[in-house]
Amino acid sequence: MLTPALGRELVLTKDLLAEGVHYLADDPPDTVAAKLFAVNLSDLAAMGARPVGALLGLGMGPRCDRAWLEPFTAGLRAAAGRFACPLLGGDTIGGLERTVLSLTALGDVPPGAALSRGGGRPGDELWVSGAIGDAALGLALLRGGVALPDPAHAERVVAAYRTPEPRIALGLALRGVATAAMDVSDGLLLDAARLAEASGCAVEIALSAVPVSRAAEAAGTLRLELAAGGDDYELLFAASPHSRTAIERIGRRLKLRLTHIGSLRAGAGLSVLNADGRDVTPARLGFEHRG
Repeated sequence: MLTPALGRELVLTKDLLAEGVHYLADDPPDTVAAKLFAVNLSDLAAMGARPVGALLGLGMGPRCDRAWLEPFTAGLRAAAGRFACPLLGGDTIGGLERTVLSLTALGDVPPGAALSRGGGRPGDELWVSGAIGDAALGLALLRGGVALPDPAHAERVVAAYRTPEPRIALGLALRGVATAAMDVSDGLLLDAARLAEASGCAVEIALSAVPVSRAAEAAGTLRLELAAGGDDYELLFAASPHSRTAIERIGRRLKLRLTHIGSLRAGAGLSVLNADGRDVTPARLGFEHRG
């Protein structure tokens, strides 16, 4: 039984991870558990919510033997403890062709304080946390598509793919500051277009401002490709220009890189501009789920 704190509103989210689609079959089971928690708590963070509990759905494929389940369960326990988000229950089934994992995460917010992707206004600045593209590079590295000779760089991008960091503290701090927010799961460009559409605005992004890591710079991957990669789980948010000082203060307090990358405009659609102002918007903005 879960009793909401007095005077708080509940928010809920659910994400699924499928073996071979959202994680690699040979990814360590404890990191799969950590990612399952992280991608759901990232949605709560984007709503400015505090995690309060989660429900697990485990559809077991052929790899779900004791040797896989034990470290997976340990990873669940570690993630639940780290994020103060107890696992309240769930269900399991077996006999699937491949493993499918589901988590329903519950959070709470003060009344009327939840962030949404639809509150942005023309003139708002667009910001993003962290660095963009490392997770896509990590997946490419694990698949043999790129090479990173520096072990520290390789470790960084693989960790970004396998164990993303939900920006819970940032989401809490953005309540009353951001006008709109969402997490970057399917690619910065695609998700920026979604935020703008939900807000009834157009969005313009300065490509040179998109933050990337030293590992990404070392890989030599084009910034435009990184901006269309997925699995970043950073927070993308809009805010009034008058909030810039408050946002910079939040970044310093959390020791988190927050970067102004563009703005919302009247109209519709996404424009990506290079350093000389030329429109370089790609045809593919990110990862689109197909039914």
